[in-house]
Amino acid sequence: MIWLWLGLVGRKLLLWGAASAVSVAGATILLNILQMVASYARKWLQMRPIPSVTRAYPLVGHALLMKPNSAEFFQQLIQYTEEFRHLPVIKLWIGPVPMVALYKAETVEVILTSSKQIDKSFMYKFLQPWLGLGLLTSTGNKWRSRRKMLTPTFHFTILEDFLDVMNEQANILVKKLESHVGQEAFNCFFHITLCALDIICETAMGKNIGAQGNDDSEYVRSVYRMSDMIHRRMKMPWFWFDLWYLMFKEGREHRRSLKRLHTFTNNVIAERANEMKAEEDCTGAGRGPGPSKSKRKAFLDLLLSVTDEEGNKLSHEDIREEVDTFMFEGHDTTAAAINWSLYLLGCYPEVQRKVDKELDEVFGRSHRPVTLEDLKKLKYLDCVIKETLRIFPSVPLFARSLTEDCEMAGYRIAKGTEAVIIPYALHRDPRYFPDPEEFQPERFFPKNSQGRHPYAYVPFSAGPRNCIGQRFAVMEEKTILACLLRHFWVESNQKREDLGLSGDLILRPNNGIWIKLKRRHEEEPQLSP
Repeated sequence: MIWLWLGLVGRKLLLWGAASAVSVAGATILLNILQMVASYARKWLQMRPIPSVTRAYPLVGHALLMKPNSAEFFQQLIQYTEEFRHLPVIKLWIGPVPMVALYKAETVEVILTSSKQIDKSFMYKFLQPWLGLGLLTSTGNKWRSRRKMLTPTFHFTILEDFLDVMNEQANILVKKLESHVGQEAFNCFFHITLCALDIICETAMGKNIGAQGNDDSEYVRSVYRMSDMIHRRMKMPWFWFDLWYLMFKEGREHRRSLKRLHTFTNNVIAERANEMKAEEDCTGAGRGPGPSKSKRKAFLDLLLSVTDEEGNKLSHEDIREEVDTFMFEGHDTTAAAINWSLYLLGCYPEVQRKVDKELDEVFGRSHRPVTLEDLKKLKYLDCVIKETLRIFPSVPLFARSLTEDCEMAGYRIAKGTEAVIIPYALHRDPRYFPDPEEFQPERFFPKNSQGRHPYAYVPFSAGPRNCIGQRFAVMEEKTILACLLRHFWVESNQKREDLGLSGDLILRPNNGIWIKLKRRHEEEPQLSP
């Protein structure tokens, strides 16, 4: 009888325990929901005084008003900045997430000069499967340590070693474009991008993939497909959850492309690490002269030898993160800047004549490789690139997630807000750039730049998280443009409104960049002032 009684008591205890567990789980979920609602309500009240583009609805915010198409959404955002140009900041709610759009130098400065507001937007998490936690995506102590470790690898004297690669690939591009001389207008965007991809592969990994000669290579296809899938996923909230994403065809393709990219990079790193070890062994054993001085160093070589303050080397995974980051960041941005430069020069022949004159002064009629000394002399071309990046910044907007409340233009911005800096709008502030839509490289002459707000122009961001590769980018852009413009005269008939601007991670023309090419010196008599 006692066993029966104990069994009944045990059963009741089990049922009570199960019910209690369910109750605890339910209470925990309910508590989390209440905390989220309370946090949302606090932000809603705190952010209420900030000017809004229009009325926002609870929880949904302005999400229903946002254009789903990337080109249309970008135009919508720019329209808001123009409409509210008189205001220092405007507010948008993307669902329950508050966002402030920053397009004034004074408000941009608050974020970019802060040593605390360095966390990238949550949108950057979609880059992490490919790039891991490298310089672009990491934050906190990891980012600070990695930035300090890698900064010396971008010193100008080290970058000079990459100039040969840039010259070689620029000459390959010239030969490819020869077939378009005197022909109808063609879309040059893809040609320039493949050239930039070849340069970044060889300078980052020491690997010549020949993208300009074979744009159908598996690695090239994977880089482009991965970039495209990341852009698409960012715009589709229903693809944000990993497990759900992998149930769809695109999610599975993303996983396959990721494996191909990482396999390629891992193999290159392992191959180069083994070569360096073999060279060290030969030198140590006195069996050989050691590494060849004529062998080009790549970014990968520097990563394999760099150490932190404690003398620790980067792990294999750390190196892959930075190589992949350099690959991702270093070809699209520079390619876009070169394309936009060609477009603007083709639209403004009087500016192109001045570039033409400077190139003659530096190079004469020769087509010799560009040297570091040449780059220093090309001061007007430098201003052309700066003015191009003002009108068409390669990165038209970027965002930070605020890690604490901050004061801005008299408003209290809540922790957790997405602060979106919009260089495309910032660079069009008529206080600092009169007639902002006009292409005037003279704006960047030293005498004309005096007194300009230091945060009115941020094509490479600014402050602690500025672009570590900006010197590399400008060197590549000047080298390729100098090579192309010594061979060709560029004409462009596209109107701005026909470009179809799309502002994803990179400012792209959805309709391409269509130019005509003529042989430069054949046009010289007609082009003389």
